[in-house]
Amino acid sequence: MNIQIYNTLTRKKETFVPLEEGKVKMYVCGPTVYNYIHIGNARPAIVFDTVRRYFGYRGYDVKYVSNFTDVDDKLIRAANQLGEDVPAIADRFINAYHEDVSALGCQKANVHPRVMENMGIIIDFISQLIEKGYAYESEGDVYFRTRKFDGYGKLSHQSIDDLQVGARIEVGDKKQDDLDFALWKAVKEGEIYWESPWGLGRPGWHIECSAMAKKYLGETIDIHAGGQDLTFPHHENEIAQTEALTGKPFANYWMHNGYINIDNEKMSKSLGNFVLVHEIIKKHNPQVLRFFMLSVHYRNPINYSEELLESTKAALERLTTSYQNLKHRKEASTNLTDNNHEWLNKIAASREQFIEAMDDDFNTAKAISVLFDLSKLANYYLLEKNTAVEVIDAFTNQFDELFLVLGMTLESEELLDEEIDTLIEKRIQARKDRNFQLSDQIRDQLKDMNIILEDTPQGTRWKRG
Repeated sequence: MNIQIYNTLTRKKETFVPLEEGKVKMYVCGPTVYNYIHIGNARPAIVFDTVRRYFGYRGYDVKYVSNFTDVDDKLIRAANQLGEDVPAIADRFINAYHEDVSALGCQKANVHPRVMENMGIIIDFISQLIEKGYAYESEGDVYFRTRKFDGYGKLSHQSIDDLQVGARIEVGDKKQDDLDFALWKAVKEGEIYWESPWGLGRPGWHIECSAMAKKYLGETIDIHAGGQDLTFPHHENEIAQTEALTGKPFANYWMHNGYINIDNEKMSKSLGNFVLVHEIIKKHNPQVLRFFMLSVHYRNPINYSEELLESTKAALERLTTSYQNLKHRKEASTNLTDNNHEWLNKIAASREQFIEAMDDDFNTAKAISVLFDLSKLANYYLLEKNTAVEVIDAFTNQFDELFLVLGMTLESEELLDEEIDTLIEKRIQARKDRNFQLSDQIRDQLKDMNIILEDTPQGTRWKRG
């Protein structure tokens, strides 16, 4: 079966046919780096990292580009509030981004372009649009003639006559048409700026990705991806700019992940209900958050709550326990081969089921259900009196292989007995000090390491689960 991708442009699943056999050119819109990322930023990072991994698993050579917006109104406001310059703010939160998404199991892109490092190509891109009649200068600003591009609205499936002016498309007297959007903004007092043929200023948001995608991946790319909120106006405007300049399709496949709700309400900074990844991973294993994100199909909305994250943690622990039990059983296993072939066939079938799920528009939710079926099969196998090294290795190798595709691992750090005793002593002291929060944290830490505690009148006892 070939890989099927739901294409936002056509609103249907299509067989993936790369521009160049065996290769994938993929551009994913990255964050605006003025703060730590929230879970809304984390979802596309995790989702499209998994897409990238799966393409690699299926034998493709993927060139993956994901940008940083390091010049923006939000960065300027943050810099002014903190009394720092924009590059310093951007540097700090780019580093923070890498730390957070690395903890979530995301690989670095082949290229992470920054706007400030690509100002020349952006200015050149705008100049060419002016030469072609698709853009015009007005009092130091430059705008794109939206109605001149015949295909405008094809991604968001809106008629240009019915379009409402969207986010970041400002209505102003400088425009020839209210739907025209800014490619270059004249400098205002207190803002960072660059020299250009139209005076001092900085680029608009949309032009940045068009210019960088073209530079690093070419005039036409295989996949352009990002959050659903970017469909309009950002990606719609990218298509207009790029295709107006090149006369070629910008991207053959457009992928968008769904929204995140917080406790059944849409996440919004105005509502104050956004959650920072930086804070979540202080309290939870980052793999739990990744597993949570992948437990729902990427195009569907996902509801976040502490209760759901705890439920995800318990589910992941069931898989981890199954995996660790296989590892422990191997130490006492035999080489009996009476029915090994039958078990090996069942294990191999799980890989095919996993591939079938992922080939169907990267259905990680269904792929994860295959892993739970594999876990049930392993648990049943361990009930057998005779266990074979060959079969146990097949189980663990299958777990390792498939979890790696999801950017995860089931390996857990094995605590030494003396380390366990030390943690238990700390917990006992915390209980004496009535520091029950610390006591519970230590218990949970040991539980995560598959160590089960039992408080008895004779003291605290422990065993490996």
